[in-house]
Amino acid sequence: MRSAVSTSTFRQAVRPRRLPTQCSRFASSNAETAQKKTQDAFGSAQKTAEKLWESSKKFLGPLGERAGSMLGSYRQPVMYNLSVARELLKQVYVAERLQPPTDLAVVRSAYSTLWSRASSQAYWRGILSSGEWAKVAIYAVEAYGIFKIGEIVGRRSVVGYNLH
Repeated sequence: MRSAVSTSTFRQAVRPRRLPTQCSRFASSNAETAQKKTQDAFGSAQKTAEKLWESSKKFLGPLGERAGSMLGSYRQPVMYNLSVARELLKQVYVAERLQPPTDLAVVRSAYSTLWSRASSQAYWRGILSSGEWAKVAIYAVEAYGIFKIGEIVGRRSVVGYNLH
């Protein structure tokens, strides 16, 4: 017969060890509310997709009908994904408190700040001394890459224009 002490010692030795940052995961008490929110979001996304589809058909007329028929059975998933993306962007817009500029003076001040910094040698010296130049260089490479991708899309060709 085994003793209670040896059994508990054995269990502790066999049990996988967890790091202090790891914790046990328990079932959420809000699972039902999360499922209801998901279903509501799905329903509103479908309604939005249908409204978008109807308005695009009305706006584009026969061309919209032809585009819809070209999608075939992919129409519903494409419209659903577009409406989900729209709802996600709305949530990001609200959560980040994004808003377009309300006054022309705000736009002017932003561009004047950019111009004054770009033309100031003291600003560039500060960037070089603080190490911020790497971040600025990465932003510049990203902007250049986006520009080049736009050129490729506009030309519909990777190299040169199709002259024929």
